[in-house]
Amino acid sequence: MSARIIIKPNREKPIINQHPWIFSGAIDAVQGNPAPGDIVDVVGKSGKFLARGYWNPKSQIQVRILTWQDEEISDGWWRRMIQRAVDARSPQPDAACRLINAENDWLPGLVVDVYADYAVLQTLTLGIDQRKQMLARLLAEVLGVKGIYERSDVDVRGKEGLKPVTGVLVGDAPPELIAFSENTIRLQADLYKGHKTGFYLDQRDNRRLLGRLIAAEGERQRVLNLFSYTGAFGLHALRENAARVTSVDASREALMLGEANLQLNGFDEERAEFLQADVFEYLRDAAHEHERFDVVVCDPPKFAHNAQQIERAARGYKDLNLNSFKLIKPGGYLMTFSCSGAVSADLFQKIVFGALADSGRQAQILRHLGPSEDHPVALTFPEGAYLKGLLLRIY
Repeated sequence: MSARIIIKPNREKPIINQHPWIFSGAIDAVQGNPAPGDIVDVVGKSGKFLARGYWNPKSQIQVRILTWQDEEISDGWWRRMIQRAVDARSPQPDAACRLINAENDWLPGLVVDVYADYAVLQTLTLGIDQRKQMLARLLAEVLGVKGIYERSDVDVRGKEGLKPVTGVLVGDAPPELIAFSENTIRLQADLYKGHKTGFYLDQRDNRRLLGRLIAAEGERQRVLNLFSYTGAFGLHALRENAARVTSVDASREALMLGEANLQLNGFDEERAEFLQADVFEYLRDAAHEHERFDVVVCDPPKFAHNAQQIERAARGYKDLNLNSFKLIKPGGYLMTFSCSGAVSADLFQKIVFGALADSGRQAQILRHLGPSEDHPVALTFPEGAYLKGLLLRIY
């Protein structure tokens, strides 16, 4: 008989509504002495089955739910869930996409991205970390890739009592840089040291939108790409004949890879500049020098990792957007983002509104922005909606 986690009578509703997390405060008792990482049954006070998941008493989230059905969590179950996630994406050869989006694909703690012939696996929780070899084997069978590389080097693992781990799990090691296609643009990613699993796959659809925006204007636009990383937003603008793209990032290594991506696509190097700078300082200097752009893209890293950091993050977002407003020509555009899960879409819009009020400009929301379709958000898991953005027309 499986170990059982008994839920307090007044804490069952989120589980019944299929939220995948059970916090320690919702647990009334533990029966059966499960080891960390073990599969456990979740039951109500009456003994009624509610869900099944894996257990970690060292984490604030003590159970991550895998299923709300009374079914065995076998290798066959994992394979079916992996196959379902892959079938929902239909990954294309020579492209890159997210194949498994953790809780949003009902596989909490597991992230898998594919880059052409290689997959990158990230384990965020103890229960997944203990099963990563089995999961890598199943992924290799389903995907037929040359190799699966682990990038479990994220801070959130510390909350599960885990240390950073990287290395080959199955097959061959990926090359130092791996090339792939996105919206007809050729890009390269560093799967060993690059951000996230090597690249910001969640912005693919927004990069395509930027390209359409540049093309629709019909004039040679000047574009500012802030927190540019390896320059993918700028490359989409250059493909649509932007007059000039200025990419700003604090990382010289990222900018060097951006320059390599520019050359890989054969774009005119005179139409692109890559500046290593602190973005906050760059914006203040550019505003002081009365620089003007037709389009500004502002895609900063995560500012708030928890609720305690929201106030500081809000100040950062307001500063960025206020100075971005100052640089945009009348009739121009701002594409602005937050990837802080602790900052809601409503709060982010209010912060941008505050920046607009202080700037003395006018703006229209043309579109609310989110992640690409390969990063779905489970309707019962609003915490999965981390990336939010606005496309604004500025006057």
